[in-house]
Amino acid sequence: MKVLITGITGFAGSHLAEYCLSRGDVEVFGMIRHRSRMEHIEGIADQLTLIDCDMKDPVAVMSLLKQVKPDYIFHLAAQSFVPTSWVSPGETLSTNIIGQVNIFEACRELGLNPRIQLACSSEEYGMVLEDETPIAETNPLRPLSPYGVSKVTQDLLGYQYHASYGTHAVRTRGFNHTGPRRGDVFVTSNFAKQIATIEKGKAAPTLYVGNLDAVRDFTDVRDMVRGYWLALEKGEAGDVYNICSDTGITIKGMLELLLSMSDSQIEIKQDQARMRPSDVEVLLGDSSKFRAKTGWYPEYEFATTMSDLLNYWRERV
Repeated sequence: MKVLITGITGFAGSHLAEYCLSRGDVEVFGMIRHRSRMEHIEGIADQLTLIDCDMKDPVAVMSLLKQVKPDYIFHLAAQSFVPTSWVSPGETLSTNIIGQVNIFEACRELGLNPRIQLACSSEEYGMVLEDETPIAETNPLRPLSPYGVSKVTQDLLGYQYHASYGTHAVRTRGFNHTGPRRGDVFVTSNFAKQIATIEKGKAAPTLYVGNLDAVRDFTDVRDMVRGYWLALEKGEAGDVYNICSDTGITIKGMLELLLSMSDSQIEIKQDQARMRPSDVEVLLGDSSKFRAKTGWYPEYEFATTMSDLLNYWRERV
C-alpha cells in the first residue's frame, strides 16, 4: 500500500510516518519543501520517499500525485498555529485552503480516488455555549480565529467534493494533541521547555503564561495518528469525526501537572503578549461517534504524555 503524507516533517506528520512504517505493509511517501526542517524524521528518512513539492503550486501537486498514485493520503500540511493566523490571516487561508483544493483537483484530473484524511480541527467549533459540551460533530461551527475559519473551509470542501465528485474524503476534527516533538509555540510544549530550561540553570526561575482558565481536551499525538489511520480504514467517506480524549483540563491544571514533575521552585507570571484577541474558552469533545465506528480509544495517560514531553525538552535545552 502506498501512503502519501503532506506535512510529514511536522509534529503529527513524523509520528504518523513512524506509525505507518511500524505496520510493515506500507510504503511511505512524504511531501516536503526545500526549507523543511528534517530533524523530526532523521531517524526514519532512509525508509521514506521524500518529494519536494509546493502544495500551493497546482502543477507540482499534479506531478507528485501522478508519480506516487497513493492509496491513502493524509493531508496534514497547514499553517497550524492559531496566533500566527491573527498576524497573517491571508497566508493562513491561502496555504490551508488552496493546498487542499490542489490535491482534490489533481486527483480528479488524474482519475485517482485515494482515501483522503483531512486533518481538521476542534478550533472550528470556536464559541461554544455552556450547554453545548461535550461537543459533538453536530455542534454549530463558530470559529474565533482565521485559522479556525480556514479549517472550517477545508472541512466543508471535503464534504462538497465527496458530494459532488465522489472524493473519498474523511474529515477528522482533532482536538488538542501533544507529546514529544510538539513545537515550542504550543502551550504544553512551551511550558515544558521553560521548565527544562529553568532546571538546567539557563533561565531565571520564572515561567511565563497566558490564559490559564481555558479548558482543553488533550490527546497524545501517538493516539491521534493511530486515529487518523482508522479514519481511513473504517470511517465513512464524506463523514466527519471528532478525535479526542473526552476529558477536559484547564491550562492551569496542565501546568500544575508539569510542575509536579520538577523539583525546581518556579514563579508563575502572566505575560500579556501571550493573550489572544479572542480565545476559545472550552474545547471538550465527544468522540463517541468515532469510537463506535472504528473501535479507537486513547492508550496513553495524560500524565505519561506530559512526562514524555518534559523529558523530550530536558534532552534538548
